Amino acid sequence: MPNPAVLGQVARPPEPEVVVRPQPDSPRAITARLGGSDRAFGVVTHGGGVAVLLLMTLVGLFLAVRGAEAVSTAGFSFFTEQAWEPNSHRFGIAAVLFGTVTIAVIAITVALPLALGTATYISEYAPKHLRGLLVGVVDLMAAIPSVVYGLWGMFWLEGQVLPVAQWLSTYLGWIPIFAAPQFNPDDPLATPTVFTASALIAGLVVAMMVAPIAASIMREVFTQAPVGEREGALALGSSKWGMIRTVVYPFGFGGIVGGTMLGLGRALGETIAVYLVISPVFVINWQVLTTGSNSVSALIALRNGEASQFELSALMAAGLVLFIITMGINFAAGALIQRSRSGAAS
Repeated sequence: MPNPAVLGQVARPPEPEVVVRPQPDSPRAITARLGGSDRAFGVVTHGGGVAVLLLMTLVGLFLAVRGAEAVSTAGFSFFTEQAWEPNSHRFGIAAVLFGTVTIAVIAITVALPLALGTATYISEYAPKHLRGLLVGVVDLMAAIPSVVYGLWGMFWLEGQVLPVAQWLSTYLGWIPIFAAPQFNPDDPLATPTVFTASALIAGLVVAMMVAPIAASIMREVFTQAPVGEREGALALGSSKWGMIRTVVYPFGFGGIVGGTMLGLGRALGETIAVYLVISPVFVINWQVLTTGSNSVSALIALRNGEASQFELSALMAAGLVLFIITMGINFAAGALIQRSRSGAAS
């Protein structure tokens, strides 16, 4: 006999087959529980960043408040006037700002190829047993006080540059920046003293100061270039220089820009070395070989001790302009570095 339990069952239609479609790949949300040490580290790092920004803002506000009186008195002529006579209300930063930019441009023009060549040689060509020594020498040069460079430029470099400046004026004097109207090369009694205490000498001294700093930064970035890309370029038949040009330099572009801008910032703000070398004048001097130049930092160091309250306000306003220029250069360098393929971005 059939089983009653089986007879009582009702036949059911087969269930439809469920097709499981693969889901597109998507990042999985990862959550982590931070411990006390991690939270403390985050608070300290964020606090340090905020403190730096706050200090920079306070410095700018201090200079703006202290220099407001002089700027309101001078008006727009503060940026166009060349003379510096605050007590007679005839003053401006046109000449000193021009001298600052001139010295910085000369310094970075000389320091950039010197630093780039030094960093390339140490990271790519120097023997391993000499690499540590060269790194130590370059880092030691970056730590030398600026007054030492100033004394070196005043007592030794100036005498060595005079024949070079005389040659440039004689054969390249048709270029306005190399002209020296006070010097006649056809006069046998002409003295090369017109080339002393020039913007060229000050720029060379500052270049020797900023080149080690830029070279150290570039070298650190060059050594981090991916080994796989290096070996791949060489395996494809590239020469050593071709590998450096196509792999190391593109990877280290951020380091090149960062080192150059850091050196430029120091060149703009250098005080003691420039103060010891130049002969201060308050006129725009386009001839970089002849005597006479100036800078904002040297002006502040020269006049701060004997300045009246109003002149001190004018010096603070000049310092504010230099502060804004330096900050602008640093922000521009940061934007360029972020667009490069240096570091982890590669």
